[in-house]
Amino acid sequence: MAQRGAAEENETPQGTGPGVGKGRPTPSRKEAQAANARPIVGSRDKAAVKEQRRQQAEARERMRTGMMQGDERFLGPRDRGPQRRYVREYVDARWNVGELLIPMMLVVLVMTFIPGPIQVISLFVIWGFVGLAVLDALFLGMRLKGKLAEKFGADRVQPGFRWYAAMRAFQFRPLRAPKALTKRGNFPS
Repeated sequence: MAQRGAAEENETPQGTGPGVGKGRPTPSRKEAQAANARPIVGSRDKAAVKEQRRQQAEARERMRTGMMQGDERFLGPRDRGPQRRYVREYVDARWNVGELLIPMMLVVLVMTFIPGPIQVISLFVIWGFVGLAVLDALFLGMRLKGKLAEKFGADRVQPGFRWYAAMRAFQFRPLRAPKALTKRGNFPS
């Protein structure tokens, strides 16, 4: 065994053979950690962060504007498609009892502070108004079912259009999203 070790030493002298050493000193732990250090979130360059925020704000504003104008590219899954557009236009074209529900509730709230029988009457009035709004939403759903079946085919009507129409009918017209683009009385064909 001793002869074998001596023979290997003679064949490849230290430091001269290929693949011996890495050609640079081993970095210290501090240097290695500094080379691998990265910020936890994004860049720390304030100008780059400010520019990125500005670009994100512009993109959000474009999306919001497009969504409010009813642009299909910016609408969410709930509002996409020709049937949903038809439902929006139909609801926006008619007067809905549900639109007046919130103002009516405010009036009833004020009336409940007046002592006497007006409190009881106001409660009956608001429950009657809620009942009218629900009936109006039911009639809206039945009417839309026929209109959608006529326009798109009875077998192609998407489920959930009644709930979508009712929720839109209960919202204030100026607060609807996407914005109401149809004038009252201009029903879609």
